[in-house]
Amino acid sequence: MFTTADFIPKKYISDIEKGNFEWSAPSNIALVKYWGKKDNQIPANPSVSFTLNNCKTITKLAFVKKDPSTPPSETNSFSFDLLFEGKPKEDFKPKIQKFLERIEVYLPFLKQYHFTIDTQNTFPHSSGIASSASGMAALAMNFMSLEKVLNPEMSDEYFYQKASFLARLGSGSACRSVKGNVVVWGNQANIKGSSDLFGVEYPYTIHENFKNYQDTILLVDKGEKQVSSTVGHDLMHNHPYAERRFAQAHENLDLLISIFKSGNVEEFIKVVESEALTLHAMMMTSMPYFILMKPNTLQIINAIWKFRNETQIPVCFTLDAGANVHVLYPENVSEKVLQFIKDELVVFCQNGQYICDEIGDGTIAL
Repeated sequence: MFTTADFIPKKYISDIEKGNFEWSAPSNIALVKYWGKKDNQIPANPSVSFTLNNCKTITKLAFVKKDPSTPPSETNSFSFDLLFEGKPKEDFKPKIQKFLERIEVYLPFLKQYHFTIDTQNTFPHSSGIASSASGMAALAMNFMSLEKVLNPEMSDEYFYQKASFLARLGSGSACRSVKGNVVVWGNQANIKGSSDLFGVEYPYTIHENFKNYQDTILLVDKGEKQVSSTVGHDLMHNHPYAERRFAQAHENLDLLISIFKSGNVEEFIKVVESEALTLHAMMMTSMPYFILMKPNTLQIINAIWKFRNETQIPVCFTLDAGANVHVLYPENVSEKVLQFIKDELVVFCQNGQYICDEIGDGTIAL
């Protein structure tokens, strides 16, 4: 059983003055939702997600060792510049500062370097796609690349586990963006190797029906989130339905084990849509309470139900903590579903915008 102590390095055997790395990391979409957390970004319930392919963050990390004559006050602090799409982005800096403070014990070299973090997304900014997941995963991969130079004997398995562990400390769901295609995060008795500390690749059989699953993201509302994820998770602490919800997540994850094996898309749809609606039910019944769906979110859900009922095409929806709709469907019905989206759903999207994505393989070194 892994503990946090396993990720504290003993001693580095190498050194490096300066250099740079570049990684891309995708977003992910949870099928069983994580909502509610304990201290240190530990999830209150397990989750499972599809890793996406096209919606990703690309982050370049340049680093140079601080001059030995640097004043002690600067030697004992983190030093970094942050660029978003090549331009300074001051309002992102507090989140990175907090991340560095959380991970310093696991990467003790951080204060020895000045970093330039240059990051960009392949999807529109504020498009309601979880950019914190892809962003923190990409940054974690870069820091691990530097640590691997300092400790060249590190195994690949440890490299990816620790990257997922670190990403989680920046944004919980980021730990599910390091690997693909289906990732489990959180202790689940029936899933071998599952852990609260990092995401693991789903270890069992996945039927052909779920290979290369498609996700078309309908951008209903591109505005700022009404409530931050951190605030939303915290509202589960005294939630009247929290314990039952956490138990339900375990039950649904167990159901998915047999669904992934059998390829039963109808049962998959029941679990995934129920999970999406439960997530929003938790927000609507917390104190304070929030309704994050918009009228057009409901229009899309009803249109999907009607289309599925009339055509028997296995298309379904899921939602994150916002108004946008992820339309999930097998690759072999892509043509019909995309036509349906263009004909009936685009009208409910802000400026007619949607993004076509699919299951992907996780982080890539560039």
